[in-house]
Amino acid sequence: MSDLRTAELTGHYTLDPARTRLAFLTRHTMGPWVRGRFDAFEGSARLDGHDPANSTVEVAVQAGSVQTGNPQRDEHLRARFLDVAAHPLIRFASTGVTQLGPAAFRVTGGLTIRGVTRPITVDLGLRYGEQDALVFEGSVGVNRMKWGVNWNAATSLLLAKEVTLELEITAIP
Repeated sequence: MSDLRTAELTGHYTLDPARTRLAFLTRHTMGPWVRGRFDAFEGSARLDGHDPANSTVEVAVQAGSVQTGNPQRDEHLRARFLDVAAHPLIRFASTGVTQLGPAAFRVTGGLTIRGVTRPITVDLGLRYGEQDALVFEGSVGVNRMKWGVNWNAATSLLLAKEVTLELEITAIP
């Protein structure tokens, strides 16, 4: 996006839940890909277009809002994998932002799942959306076992440890 000037992006933004997609994808060893999403979340960002390193992002996801299209699997995810009774929120808080190009950023931060916080880094592309909204898109692979997202020994063998997080984040001023 050659006409994007990052200085123009400076400001406070909130995530638009109607146009943001927080999804995941993993492989079941005896079946197809398992795709899902989270439907309830909120977040904010402070973007510094003059110095992106001063930018910050925070997101809180209601873990119980997980949806895969299979009610029985969703309940297993809520109760056994995510333990939403004890850990109702999945959180991300940035610790650094680096501009990689005119419309490309690397965001590092702490991802907290099941009370365990681990660092992750995600590269995001930026484009303008409708009504001056900003849309950031990217994906990152994470090893779910590092956050204790597992049920029992059998599921650690039947489900891939790697989960791809797919992000399409719409931020509005």
